[in-house]
Amino acid sequence: MKKTLSLMAAVSAFAFMANANATEYTPYVAADYTYSDIQNLAEVNGGKIALGTEYNKYFGTEVFYQRTGSDRVHSEGETDEYALQSYGLDIYGYLPLGCDQVFALVGTAGIANMDIIYKNADDKRNTENGWGYRLGAGVEYDVNSNVSVRALYRYIATDKLGGIDHVNEYSLGVKYAF
Repeated sequence: MKKTLSLMAAVSAFAFMANANATEYTPYVAADYTYSDIQNLAEVNGGKIALGTEYNKYFGTEVFYQRTGSDRVHSEGETDEYALQSYGLDIYGYLPLGCDQVFALVGTAGIANMDIIYKNADDKRNTENGWGYRLGAGVEYDVNSNVSVRALYRYIATDKLGGIDHVNEYSLGVKYAF
């Protein structure tokens, strides 16, 4: 009896471990339109490209490169111009909804190396480089097994990078899974 119970426990443990390691790697590429509000100082539009992997329906990672155009800000007779450029890594958490699970709530956390580029009234270009910590939330809809659309909001803390301590980012994009 002890041998039978031990054998059943070993088989159960092995089956559990085999199931836990049965992850589904789904690589994808993504392209997003981004609108960034730099600490209520400047508003810039840009784009983001990304390579990612979903490890299962609840978890994934993504590396990205993002660049924006510039925005001119007029204040006290001066004109300043701001732009952003960044690259980094985000971790994604998905919560599938409904019976078909084509909608999902999305949560993100990540880190980015950021360049805040600005020109002052004297046309002197300055670039501040540093790290930003990113937290986000949004939704994703699976159009079919390969194509998804997503909308996300991110708060990016920049540690007083160039006198700017945060960026609010809104993005709308599409991703294609292989």
